[in-house]
Amino acid sequence: MAIPRRQALRLAAAGSVAVLVGTSAASSGRFRTPRWSADPFTLGVASGDPAPDSVVLWTRLAPDPLAPDGHGGMMNAPVSVDYELAHDEHFRSVVRRGTAVATRELAHSVHPEIHGLEPDRWYYYRFRAGSVISPVGRTRTAPAHGQAVERLRFAFASCQAWSAGYFTAYEHLAAEDLELVVHLGDYIYEKSWRHNRLDEPAILTGEATDLAGYRLRYAQGKAEQPLRDAHAAFPWIVTFDDHEVDNNWAADHPGLGFDIYRVPPLFRRRKAAAFQAMYEHQPLRLAQLPDGASMLLHRRFGWGDLAELTMLDTRQYRSVQVCSENTTSDCPEVADPERTILGGTQRDWLLDGLTTSTARWQILGNQVGMGETDIDPGPGLRVSTDSWDGYTADRDLVLGTAARRGVENLVVITGDRHQNHAANLRADYSDPGAPVVAAEFTGTSITTGGNGRDVDDIGRVLLAANPDLQFFNSQRGYVRVDLDHRLWRNDFRVVPYIDRPGAPIHTRATYVVESGVPGVLEDSEQSAPTSGRASVPGGR
Repeated sequence: MAIPRRQALRLAAAGSVAVLVGTSAASSGRFRTPRWSADPFTLGVASGDPAPDSVVLWTRLAPDPLAPDGHGGMMNAPVSVDYELAHDEHFRSVVRRGTAVATRELAHSVHPEIHGLEPDRWYYYRFRAGSVISPVGRTRTAPAHGQAVERLRFAFASCQAWSAGYFTAYEHLAAEDLELVVHLGDYIYEKSWRHNRLDEPAILTGEATDLAGYRLRYAQGKAEQPLRDAHAAFPWIVTFDDHEVDNNWAADHPGLGFDIYRVPPLFRRRKAAAFQAMYEHQPLRLAQLPDGASMLLHRRFGWGDLAELTMLDTRQYRSVQVCSENTTSDCPEVADPERTILGGTQRDWLLDGLTTSTARWQILGNQVGMGETDIDPGPGLRVSTDSWDGYTADRDLVLGTAARRGVENLVVITGDRHQNHAANLRADYSDPGAPVVAAEFTGTSITTGGNGRDVDDIGRVLLAANPDLQFFNSQRGYVRVDLDHRLWRNDFRVVPYIDRPGAPIHTRATYVVESGVPGVLEDSEQSAPTSGRASVPGGR
């Protein structure tokens, strides 16, 4: 009897996370390693989802990463992949050795979960496949729950269309002094966007709709050295937005992509392929292994007594967009209390977690803009219904409930918009006198949108139309965060161009949030002259 596909994937993933503590590379029952004609570790190594006692490692064997069938030049047979975790980068003090099994069903990727580690410390890791040793990666565990922690430094990034330009920002991110990286979605794009690179293989000029196509998109991005270096330097926490599947998709509803896949059964098949390819290429735990067209990506991460990061999923459970999937005015449906961007189960989980957490800072990892963003500088209101502006009942409930339950120091980090924003969030945007209850920092893209500009016409309109928007910038880069119990410090790190390699980086502006005072404030001593507006926390 043939094994069902779901069971085959579960068995393959279980093999990939097998932890054989104290097992040597010469153990019995191993799968044969081929004679490599090329480096099998072309896509690098990664780690992620740090917990106080564990972390997940990742690599994928792919000697020919852009082989048209999506299998990376690998054979059909499983391969044993050894790994080591050590206190030092020279592996003189090894704390774990084990073997994982890379199978064709999961594109010869492995996701070993290492448990029983010490909290709040750095480790080094590497893989071996036969005689070939991978690059060395560095990872760390989180502090223990409730542990006194003075400081957390992390970066967040999003939106990296390969065809739009070079991943130079990651060269600089890899050199930062950080504990972790948060990626907020659009890690790949299902098709080419804005051609600033001329070296794209012909096989990747179309739109990905099947498993081979999505695998090739991930391989294309992960073959870039700056991205490999950034993954090897820190543990990552990842989620998806829309382009990992289809532009502006919503739950079981296709987005704006390939017409034939707008038929629901075909879209579910497409989504399942996209989810599997994501799992195969990211440092995700077995709990995140997709079940067909479903994948558990909303999850929490604690950092001692200092911070709790809640990663949201604003795609899988949302109501389909109304009026327009881009921008619209005069659309009362956006306020329908039955419409949701989170789904009831995730929304309740979010609010329960926020109100029971004892951490100083509550951080929401969020894909699309949460604050009201009017693109009409006149008296009218024109918004994107793909963002939280299309689901105002959910926004009011989340922010209003957080305020009523006394959730302090709530900060939302957001991707999607290819722009840098610093903004105040209000409990009820229909009430001009509603208090500021949180801060939102939106990070720009790594490449999507081309070189960008400091402040363009869109930025001038947004600043004029949105009193709560304190800062705007439209260059490429990432956001660096440094927080302690007193202050959240947010540096917008930007590069001047991405249409060629070698761009320098600088901090365009710095905004802060003071503990106990909702809202954003410009750090005038550190910021460059800004085209935004100075902000008083909690004020208009």
